[in-house]
Amino acid sequence: MAQKDASVAELTKQFEDSTAVLLTEYRGLTVAQLKELRNTIRQDAEYAVVKNTLTKIAANKAGISSLDDDLKGPSAIAFVHGDPVSVAKGLRAFAKAHPLLVIKGGFFDGNPLTADEVNKLADLESREVLLAKLAGAMKASLTKAAYVFNALPSKAVRTVDALREKQESAA
Repeated sequence: MAQKDASVAELTKQFEDSTAVLLTEYRGLTVAQLKELRNTIRQDAEYAVVKNTLTKIAANKAGISSLDDDLKGPSAIAFVHGDPVSVAKGLRAFAKAHPLLVIKGGFFDGNPLTADEVNKLADLESREVLLAKLAGAMKASLTKAAYVFNALPSKAVRTVDALREKQESAA
């Protein structure tokens, strides 16, 4: 009983500490294949085979009840602590190579995810790519702003010179 309580407490902490949780079924995958999958997503997530009953209890304690219906059969969860998009991409790529891995759903940003939504998440560009695009857009805007700010004084100088020349020629 104490061991089960400890397992539930550990799972609850993992649910609470994760930015996202992606639920899979791994029926038929070998230990070597599971190890390969773990290594694929290790940078951004911890992939753990879980007991459904204990996981339901832990998820509910963490305020997540949307996984209850999907916790059937051999389940494993990717507890995401990094970029959810790269983990979703990794799981989808692995599932394409190993059709026995089934993405069942997940939980991200306070909302439940269906398997289709996890695939849509995988379609997004990674955080790094999005940040690079944002930085590029900001740099372009700053360059334009710098040009405008530099143009204003020189335009003012030309205007003052033109006015001075006009006054001199009128006098």
